[in-house]
Amino acid sequence: MSDDQLSRVFSALSDPTRRDIVARLTTADATVNELAQPYDVSLQAVSRHLRVLEDAGLVTRSREAQRRPVHLEAEVFDLMTKWIERYRRRAEERYQRLDAVLAEMNRESDTPSPEEDAS
Repeated sequence: MSDDQLSRVFSALSDPTRRDIVARLTTADATVNELAQPYDVSLQAVSRHLRVLEDAGLVTRSREAQRRPVHLEAEVFDLMTKWIERYRRRAEERYQRLDAVLAEMNRESDTPSPEEDAS
């Protein structure tokens, strides 16, 4: 996934309505009419949201007779997860190094100095 596509994906998911549409598509494909039902917006507005999701590669539309279902492209989430996981691992490694430094500092502060032993 290119950085540009990744930017489009995160931008598309920045909108709560689009995130909700994606969440609803995890259970089953749906038409624009079905996706628009819970919202107090026009079909055109939902279609615009779907176009953003489609441009980001998150959904595709197909044709089944008279029905035009919207399908979630789960592979994009796998790519996003890999990208996020790479940076999560790096952050975890930094925290582990910090924990080691702090543990060493605690051991050094718990060890009495020679002046303290003499008294």
